[in-house]
Amino acid sequence: MGKVTALRIRKGQKKRVNMFLDGRFACSLEAEVVIKEGLQVGQELSASQIEALARSNQFYRCLNTAIHYLGYRPRSEFEVKERLQRHGFSDNTIEAVIAKLREQGLIDDMAFTQFWKENRDSFSPRSRWLTRLELRQKGVTDDIINQIIETIDDYDSAYRAALSRARRLSRSDYQDFRRRLSEFLKRRGFDYGVINHTIRRLWSEWEKPEPDSPL
Repeated sequence: MGKVTALRIRKGQKKRVNMFLDGRFACSLEAEVVIKEGLQVGQELSASQIEALARSNQFYRCLNTAIHYLGYRPRSEFEVKERLQRHGFSDNTIEAVIAKLREQGLIDDMAFTQFWKENRDSFSPRSRWLTRLELRQKGVTDDIINQIIETIDDYDSAYRAALSRARRLSRSDYQDFRRRLSEFLKRRGFDYGVINHTIRRLWSEWEKPEPDSPL
């Protein structure tokens, strides 16, 4: 049993509140807990209520940690769980938070996979194989991955990936051009057939005569 004698917002941390019981510092609570539980100065708290506050506080700390992590970019469910485990939250708390995030639409592995594919497609095209590998490392299941990556065209992706790199290579030495571009495309996960097709396409485009300039 204890009496709430003070609730003070922590300096520089408006989302945290220090709770004092019987004139002594008891714990630091998430602001959501104070509001949700309707805590007030003068309120008497039983031992069971204090324990419930601690559980609620853990949940909101875990939730806020997850939301902060998701603020940088979309994440897979696996990534969020892994981050929360590193912060030392219990499995039960993590599962409750994951369920809340799913309910709020903040975790959605299908949407995450689509985001990942589109981001790669726009800024760093790579093969289906490598995209699949990356998504597996993010903990996405194969059934979701298969639905998204089936739209990837390796020939188109390889061409777009190689185009800007090819422009920086010498046009006077085909073997050097081929070697450098081949190594680049291998790192992007493309197979031998796709690489050969892409190199031939780019080289042949360079060999085409320039159109006559208008008079």
